[in-house]
Amino acid sequence: MTKPEIRSKSMQRQSRWRLVMGTGSEKICGELSVENQKIEGCMEFLYDREYAGERNVRQKERGRKGGLEETVLTVPDWINQIHELFPKDTIERLEKDALERYQLDEMVTNSGVLARAKPNQTLLKAVLRTKHLMNQDVLKVAQHLVRKVAEEMMDKLAQEVRSAFQGSVDRRNRSFLKIAKNFDINATLRRNLKNYDSHLQRVLVETPFFFSRVQRQVDRWQIIILVDQSGSMMDSVIHSTVTASVLYNMKMMKVHLCTFDTNVVDLTDQIVDPVETLMKIQLGGGTDIGQAVAYALNLVENPRRTIVTLITDFYEGGSTNRLYSSAKQLIDSGVTCLGLAALDEQAEPTYDREVAANLVKIGWHVGAMTPGELAIWVAEKVRR
Repeated sequence: MTKPEIRSKSMQRQSRWRLVMGTGSEKICGELSVENQKIEGCMEFLYDREYAGERNVRQKERGRKGGLEETVLTVPDWINQIHELFPKDTIERLEKDALERYQLDEMVTNSGVLARAKPNQTLLKAVLRTKHLMNQDVLKVAQHLVRKVAEEMMDKLAQEVRSAFQGSVDRRNRSFLKIAKNFDINATLRRNLKNYDSHLQRVLVETPFFFSRVQRQVDRWQIIILVDQSGSMMDSVIHSTVTASVLYNMKMMKVHLCTFDTNVVDLTDQIVDPVETLMKIQLGGGTDIGQAVAYALNLVENPRRTIVTLITDFYEGGSTNRLYSSAKQLIDSGVTCLGLAALDEQAEPTYDREVAANLVKIGWHVGAMTPGELAIWVAEKVRR
């Protein structure tokens, strides 16, 4: 074993002991990394209750020197963080202790608490991660909350999608449709110079002029969206579902939506309602990307007018050979293929760069996008 490897293992042991011993052991075990600070914050949020006066009231914050743990977590924040930081069996133990040992059940048993909560994406993610623990009464309230957040996201995204597909500016023709983005300032000034007021020193516009737009023919195009539903892809799952629903409801293209872990689930028949889709998604489990890409092969109708969008962190749990083989078959047939390591508002992914690079060599486009950027990219590809 090399000296760097020995040093790395020693630091890992120190970090584990630091997490076991808790705050106050910094002098012995050293400071924690950013990720381990988050882990410690999650553990303290739950298990500090053991030493508080009341088990369901968090112990008063102890003085700290700084770091990420200064932020007091809310229950939705805590739920989201443990699903991002811990393996599945640990998550199950933490949830069991939270519900049974510390009665931290406000999210999954109290419909009144959930009804009073402010709908937002953080709460939406927490609901989707704990819906399997909810009784039917709470689940109804949760579904209403999911719908409210999803509709807000759809309203915002619909504007971006509509703008992307509306068409490129046609500067050869004029339009009677008075939209600000189509305003032709040069022609307007030139045609209204006769109305110049020397006293006011300004041009009085009687007739504004606007560009028309070239309409894009997309009715014969097909988009197949494959979404990795592993726990780390939660944001992308939500935005992919909403994006697919917007495209479907606006009749932009023929849309397919499939989620996958070690199995592929085709949700195309439910795509009209993103709430129904989101409530049926089962997060976690393994990842077989190759199987999902192979499934897409069977959905392709006209390869030259088909876009396959694979949304995953590229950490393949199945056969990479199968993945590359299916990915190449799509490219060879003429399908436009896009791999996204993230589809959300931040588009800052963590992913397997080697697998992503190999897909690029095959002919795939690979990156990370916001939903609006994806709409623009797709609109450019389908333009005739």
